[in-house]
Amino acid sequence: MFNVTTKTMEWGDETLTLETGKVARQADGTVIATLGETSVMANVTFAKAPKPGQDFFPLTVHYQEKFSAAGRIPCLLYTSPSPRD
Repeated sequence: MFNVTTKTMEWGDETLTLETGKVARQADGTVIATLGETSVMANVTFAKAPKPGQDFFPLTVHYQEKFSAAGRIPCLLYTSPSPRD
């Protein structure tokens, strides 16, 4: 059903795995790179035809760090001790 392509290589002491064709099917190109326990997904989308009069290449990078990946889990529920009589 999916045309999944996986390439594996040794990178120092770790194994680098590049995988495409499994997720983000609406993007024009997607690669999931895994090195040890760390994974990064890179997506590329582009227009089929260039915009007239555009003489530069706009590049946008969207970086989003998940709190759980860094060991920081935000806690929105904080209960203070109620005063006792």
